[in-house]
Amino acid sequence: MGAPLILAVDDDEWILAAVRVALQPRKYEIVTAADGWEGLSLATRRTPDVIISDVMMPRMDGWTFVKQLRSKAELALVPVIFLTGQDSSQDFIRGYRLGADDYLPKPVDTRELDVRVARALLQREALRKAHEALRPAGAPGTGSLQGTVDQMGLASLLSILQLGRRSGILQLRRLSGEEGMIFLVEGSICRAEMRGGVKRKNQDAVYSLLGWADGTFEFSPADLRTPDEIGMPTESLLLEGARRLDESKRS
Repeated sequence: MGAPLILAVDDDEWILAAVRVALQPRKYEIVTAADGWEGLSLATRRTPDVIISDVMMPRMDGWTFVKQLRSKAELALVPVIFLTGQDSSQDFIRGYRLGADDYLPKPVDTRELDVRVARALLQREALRKAHEALRPAGAPGTGSLQGTVDQMGLASLLSILQLGRRSGILQLRRLSGEEGMIFLVEGSICRAEMRGGVKRKNQDAVYSLLGWADGTFEFSPADLRTPDEIGMPTESLLLEGARRLDESKRS
């Protein structure tokens, strides 16, 4: 297996140079593009392990670039780190909704970029394993899925379960004794609850669980007949959860 492939997309050559300086000691393979259009062409020809992208670019901006990435099955799970000089809640929410995984402000802190890329690579590997484990319903080998929240965030995990239209129970646990359970029918969240600490149900439980930075999870496939007590699409739950997390960080 070769070195991880990192795609950096930015119209500022100084930023691309900073990315190279930050990541070359890790022996990653680094390719660069001047805008989203060129970045999409490179990513389509050879799938990167992580993408680092500016937001404001000519021809195709970062928003459109990520939207195009997420529309392609082979690129849908590639972690994307946005580099942005914009610092507003609406920009954060928009990027989260379109599928960005992380943000770094400009000017780029090369040490922090190194840390974020290493974390994104762990996420990429966890997502790859999860995607392979969660075969289409009824396929041979379909089974449970286990992991840790620090390697695969709950938002990414729920997106994969939705993409695969999976039915079952997702259980989350922390060393503190807190537990959460999310019930899914064909990828849609129909019920959720938390216990072992502050008790929460449905939307409030999902929003709280999305804020967990640690703990373990296990998804157990099951043919559920659970009534829909939430009545919201998964995308809407994740978007509202991102908004609340952003507000809590800023308060």
